[in-house]
Amino acid sequence: MTSPELSYLDCNCFAIRQAARFVSQLYERHVGQAGVTAAQYTLLAAIHRRPGTTMAELADAMVMERTTLVRALKPLQRDGLVTADQQDAGTRAVALNLTEGGKKTLGEAALRWHEAQKEFEEKFGRDRARELRKSLLELTSME
Repeated sequence: MTSPELSYLDCNCFAIRQAARFVSQLYERHVGQAGVTAAQYTLLAAIHRRPGTTMAELADAMVMERTTLVRALKPLQRDGLVTADQQDAGTRAVALNLTEGGKKTLGEAALRWHEAQKEFEEKFGRDRARELRKSLLELTSME
C-alpha cells in the first residue's frame, strides 16, 4: 500500500518556521524603532526579569545553544546594554545584568513591543493569540 504524497504544506516544521518568520518581521518592524532586534528584546527582557542570571540559565530559558546565546549577547555587550561579570574566582559562571542604558533601551523597546503585540492580536484575534502562545509554550516544555 502506498501512502499519499505529502506536500511541504503538510509539514509542521515548515508551517511553524514560516509563521515564525512572519511574526518576527512584524515585531522587528516595531522594536527595531528602539534600536534592537526582536531577539535582542527578548534577551533584554529575560535578563531584566532575572538580574544576575547565568549564561547557562539564560540559554536554557531561551531554548538556545550556549554558543548561539554568546553570539547574540555580543552586540548587546558591545553597545553597553548588558554586562557579563564572572560570579566568583572559583567558577566560570558569568552573571548577566542590564546596564542603565540597557534598562532605558528595554523601556523604549517595551513600548514598541506593545504596539507589535496589539497589531498581531488585531490581525489574528486576541483569544486565538492566547491559545497559540499556550500551545507553543507547551511544545518547548515537552521532553
